Formats: sequence, C-alpha cells, structure tokens
Amino acid sequence: MRLTVCRDCCCGTTRKHPELDHDEQLRRLREIAERHGARVTVSDCLDVCAQSNVVVVQRPGGGKPVWLGFVLGEAVLGDLARWLAAGGPGRAPLPDTLELHRISPPVREGSP
Repeated sequence: MRLTVCRDCCCGTTRKHPELDHDEQLRRLREIAERHGARVTVSDCLDVCAQSNVVVVQRPGGGKPVWLGFVLGEAVLGDLARWLAAGGPGRAPLPDTLELHRISPPVREGSP
C-alpha cells in the first residue's frame, strides 16, 4: 500500500496553512504508514490545490486510488490510521468521516 502526499505550491506550506506543522504531519503519516505495512511517497503538485493538503491512498491491485483532501488535523490522521488498520482501499469501506475528505482526482487534458 502507498500513501502519496502532495508537498508543493499549496500542500505542505505555511503560506496556505500557517496553523499546521507540516513536518509533523508528514512524520505522523510515515508513522501510520509504517504501522500498516505501507510506504509514503512525497509528490510535487497533484493539481488539486483548492483541496490542499492532499493524500492519495493506493493498494496495488486494490482498485482505484482514494484521493483525500483537506487533510489538516490530527482527527483525519486518526481516521486514516483506523481505516488502514481495517484493510484500507479495496479491503475496507471508506469510513463516513473520511468520505467527507474524499475528492476527485484532477482531469488530465486528453482524458476521457
């Protein structure tokens, strides 16, 4: 399983989210991922800046990735940890609390 964390122009910046300790958030995401056999990949801009901070959760062979936006506090990290403990994408339903954070991936030019 992989968690892709956007860290570029909007996500992970104090300019847009000065109240959040972005380094601590990334540390916590890595801690959560490790606990559940996942890895964290830090990405440049994922092109959904209006919903920053963005985390994409993906399980190889586990269906479509789950895009989460507005990942801005400890509560959402706790919800994410519990979902991963239950199996995560393709194995456990997305909890209602995380459904509130679900966003659509960007539409790429030339995509159907």
